[in-house]
Amino acid sequence: MAIRKVARLGHPMLRQPTRQLSKQEIKSPEVQRLVDDMIDTMHEYGGVGLAAPQVHEPLRLAVIEVEELNERYKIAVGQPLLVIFNAKVTVLDPTPYGFWEGCLSVPGLRGYVERPRKVRVDFLDRGAEPRSIVAEDFLATVFQHELDHLDGALYVDKISDRSRFAFVEEYQRFHMQEGGVAID
Repeated sequence: MAIRKVARLGHPMLRQPTRQLSKQEIKSPEVQRLVDDMIDTMHEYGGVGLAAPQVHEPLRLAVIEVEELNERYKIAVGQPLLVIFNAKVTVLDPTPYGFWEGCLSVPGLRGYVERPRKVRVDFLDRGAEPRSIVAEDFLATVFQHELDHLDGALYVDKISDRSRFAFVEEYQRFHMQEGGVAID
């Protein structure tokens, strides 16, 4: 297992669409090693999620883990570690839900993004078995943020009000009461 270098805004890998993996590929030692590296990298950088393009791999793979009663995000609902291959997102409630997002690939910045409030994610797990999960509010934001990476999109693309895009220091000083998170 190893800590991987995280691609930052401007790196072409972050804007490329990714490819799906076969069940055989998912179970391969190389891909399983990549999953371990991604988990280690996410933990090292203090993120709640990480997508394969962020570690220079053009694959439809993401990892997500949110500790319950997380002091950093002021939420009570956590998400145990999930390894997500070939995800498909279905919006269940399009009501906008806004949050200040950050990203390991866009260090030092935060932006207010509104996303659908409730989604279902269908995917293959680490054992290449089909799974489905419904996420609401904060967790829906986390899933949508991470899975956007698999289509070459970043949260900065979804900021509709540019006055709500700030360096972390200014966010903390002027906007923190509105709620925020470094998703990755």
